[in-house]
Amino acid sequence: MSQHLAPSSYLDTFARDHLPPAAQWPVFLFDRPELQYSEQLNATCELVDVHVKNGHGDRKALHGRNQAGDFSWTYADLLDRVDRICHVLTRDMGLVSGNRLLLRGGNSPMMAACWLAGAKAGLVLVPTMPLLRSAELKQIIDKAQVSAALCADSLAEEMAHCLDPAHPHHSPSLSRVMYFGSDQVDPLWHCMQVHTGSFSPHPTSRDDVCLIAFTSGTTGKPKGTMHFHRDILVMSDLFPRHVLEMGPQDVVCGTPPIAFTFGLGGLLTFPLRHGASTVLLERHTPETLLQTITQFGATQCYTAPTFYRQMAVHADGFDLSSLRHPVSAGEALPDATRQLWRDRTGTEITDGIGGTEVIHIYIASAGSKVRPGYIGTVIPGYVAQIVDETMQPVPPGTPGRLAVRGPTGCRYLDDPRQQDYVKDGWNLPGDTFVMDADGYFRYLARNDDMIVSAGYNIAGPEVESALLQHPAVAECGVIGLPDEERGQVVVAYVVLKPGEAAGPDQTTALQDFVKRTVAPYKYPRRIHFVPSLPRTETGKLQRFKLRQMS
Repeated sequence: MSQHLAPSSYLDTFARDHLPPAAQWPVFLFDRPELQYSEQLNATCELVDVHVKNGHGDRKALHGRNQAGDFSWTYADLLDRVDRICHVLTRDMGLVSGNRLLLRGGNSPMMAACWLAGAKAGLVLVPTMPLLRSAELKQIIDKAQVSAALCADSLAEEMAHCLDPAHPHHSPSLSRVMYFGSDQVDPLWHCMQVHTGSFSPHPTSRDDVCLIAFTSGTTGKPKGTMHFHRDILVMSDLFPRHVLEMGPQDVVCGTPPIAFTFGLGGLLTFPLRHGASTVLLERHTPETLLQTITQFGATQCYTAPTFYRQMAVHADGFDLSSLRHPVSAGEALPDATRQLWRDRTGTEITDGIGGTEVIHIYIASAGSKVRPGYIGTVIPGYVAQIVDETMQPVPPGTPGRLAVRGPTGCRYLDDPRQQDYVKDGWNLPGDTFVMDADGYFRYLARNDDMIVSAGYNIAGPEVESALLQHPAVAECGVIGLPDEERGQVVVAYVVLKPGEAAGPDQTTALQDFVKRTVAPYKYPRRIHFVPSLPRTETGKLQRFKLRQMS
């Protein structure tokens, strides 16, 4: 399973030293012409510098908002800020190539510039979700042996705990933190003003680690996934090109944090790779995201299924005529949500499945290629199959484990779970799927979320989709819990819409509705009405927390 790696340019060799053994890597496929990258490759140069070099520096790149209102940076503006931050990182903070740089901040042009600068300077980026607390940050810092951080001043409190030797969450490896904000008087901005002139990019190899992305924690045990400079370009050259048909005319917006690879690709590297622009705002409600689409004429939007369902209710009051691709990922897209969005907007959701381990989306469908109940087909560059417990392919229509390979794949940072994720050269994302004879993939459930009740296999997301079709249901989550008689029993946690009453009558009404919508044996034997569902910062339902509630 080994792959020849181009020589590393890093002085600090931690990242390459802690790659998993080559025998545990997946098989990588680089046969497509757009994936023939030069041995020396720096992702930021291909995302930013190239546009200025080619005479497109006056194009809009990033749109943001601060206390003074909305603002925009051109590609030339972005390049200037990236180069100034590179000087700060290498001169003022004394960082050398291969050092790990923690990034803390919500989506904003400055957060994007910090990410791009770290990569250009040859540092290994470790972005973190804004809502993480110091205990969670300590785990990440210690695991990746992070020595420095750029942190939004709004998140300074938790960061300070990791710097404080007297605090229980102190991280000894972390010695330098510089803060940034939006008022242009913060320490990073002040240091940036001292430096002028362009920055010569570090001569990174295509196989130098650029990013350590920690999983978003649906299992409660995040892992660090290592991605090369090559991988940043791969994800930006396949899905957006072949499925979204992306170009300089596109304007992108959405909710996933840049620290999440769904957001990193969709809201930063995709648009920059294709000379487009992106709207980076720290917080969104369904209404503000609709306003953003209308205000900026967004052509692509990235968010989770729950947001699309909530946005659909308010869509009539907004001009969404510019929107070509509302992209959904992060968790299963219920057919009820797809239909509701299409009925309210006339636009088909572009559904996709990807993962932090494989960096971004590898199965998707858009427009006329959408089939109800299916996510889609593999995007060019990837192959996938459904396998049984012995890794043997199963016939079309047979449920089994999804196995994927392509130009990106899992390389965990010093983690024994590498052997669980990669088998026989295939990435195993942990999902149960069915593939039809035409190569369309239908999601059933996470492997460990399949419910076996009285001998029947029941996919929790299918029951959720049925419940969401009921007019009283706003959100729901379905799990299986142990039961002496049936082995497991289907249990639903339901958030009702305003004005709807919980109680035995509502329980019976929902159970009867599910019996009429799907096979009767799949109905939830127990229903708990709750004010909200536990979700990750990226919108994924945390079913393990539902189990803890039971």
